[in-house]
Amino acid sequence: MPPSAAYRPSRSHETLGPEFFDPVQAAVFPQHILRWRNQRAAEPLGLGTLSEAEWIDHFGRFTPLPGSFPQPLALRYHGHQFRHYNPDLGDGRGFLFAQLYGADGRLFDLGTKGSGQTPYSRAGDGRLTLKGGVREILATELLEARGVTTSKSFSLIETGEALHRGDEPSPTRSSVLVRLCHSHIRIGTFQRLAYHGQTDALGRLIDYALATYWPTVAPGPTPALTLFAEVMAAVAKLGAEWMAAGFVHGVLNTDNINITGESFDYGPWRFLKQYDPRFTAAYFDQTGLYAYGRQPTTLLWNLERLAECLLDFAPEAALVAQLETYQTLFRPALRDAWFRRLGLVPIELEADLSFLSTLYQFMFDSGAGFEQTIFDWVGGRADRAAASPQAELYERPDFRLVRAGLDARANPAAVLPPGDRPADLPIEDVEALWAPIAQADDWSRFEAKIAAIQASARG
Repeated sequence: MPPSAAYRPSRSHETLGPEFFDPVQAAVFPQHILRWRNQRAAEPLGLGTLSEAEWIDHFGRFTPLPGSFPQPLALRYHGHQFRHYNPDLGDGRGFLFAQLYGADGRLFDLGTKGSGQTPYSRAGDGRLTLKGGVREILATELLEARGVTTSKSFSLIETGEALHRGDEPSPTRSSVLVRLCHSHIRIGTFQRLAYHGQTDALGRLIDYALATYWPTVAPGPTPALTLFAEVMAAVAKLGAEWMAAGFVHGVLNTDNINITGESFDYGPWRFLKQYDPRFTAAYFDQTGLYAYGRQPTTLLWNLERLAECLLDFAPEAALVAQLETYQTLFRPALRDAWFRRLGLVPIELEADLSFLSTLYQFMFDSGAGFEQTIFDWVGGRADRAAASPQAELYERPDFRLVRAGLDARANPAAVLPPGDRPADLPIEDVEALWAPIAQADDWSRFEAKIAAIQASARG
């Protein structure tokens, strides 16, 4: 029986053919304790009526959802990792568990992390630490609250195994995460097919992606070029949203960029404390390749790799011309993302971007808190600034130009975020939230943080 009348399953990804996946079995876990259930995301999918036992059965034991895949699919892909091509990738500790349609008619994927070994696990155990699952929930909830197009953490179940990791005190607790995304088709999916010369399969993927994710867009005489334009726009918009959110993904490899422009697969992420283009999230990013300020150009580099995969389907000159429009996509998206966060009224693109440059320079020179500054000046109003812990910084001479820009774009109707402090998430807070869970199974601080993050969203 379907979970509810609103439930509409799909097996869409199977239609691409066996070159795209390997059927696999989920791991059998000794324990199942439900730690996170995203009821807001479940309702539009017709899954909100599941009992706790049914939820655990589907998202902890991976009993198939009615009408979707009878067996999970480990997806095949390659990718550039820190700009070195790796043909030995693929879903190594996750799989595509199910597909279904939302209330708006869009296709959704339910994918996993920590669900066991697959043919692509290599030496890995296919598991996810509970701390890793908690970190992903925090990242996705805060990104969503800050207006970023992101996957949603759908379910987290503690699984009762003791895991050993080099970057955590071990043994540590285990979990399995289910994420909700529109697509798990990555730039690396195209790269794998191009690498193996699977031209027919690549053509099917182009047609499938357009029909599935951009059904209202006419393919035109060159479907590959049409698809590339849509992917470019989505990825440029995502990069702009990251910058306005003060988010550093940390590992912007081509296998971590999906074609629908959704932020996903969170590893060593960070949020900025202060504005610093050089800030990196991953301790192993020794050269700063994926630093905060380099994320937009890194996304362009990844898009160039996608363009290379399409050379049999679109003229090279046309693909290059499309790549040259990246800044015309990114720059207005950056302005729009920042102005949504600040609640400001735009004037003109170049003037607005100049204002943002002035704001960046002030934050960099003064050491002002990234999120505190946004919190203090939503709508261009000074309601909070006088009582801010960094109020004295707003007396600096270099803030005068910032203030003039805020005054010119002020929006008295802007909705102020609630509370008396921003819903921030520096790495120290993440560790402080995890400590009582690890020591006493006390989830109260985590739950309070999630409530504060959700309350901070202003639409």
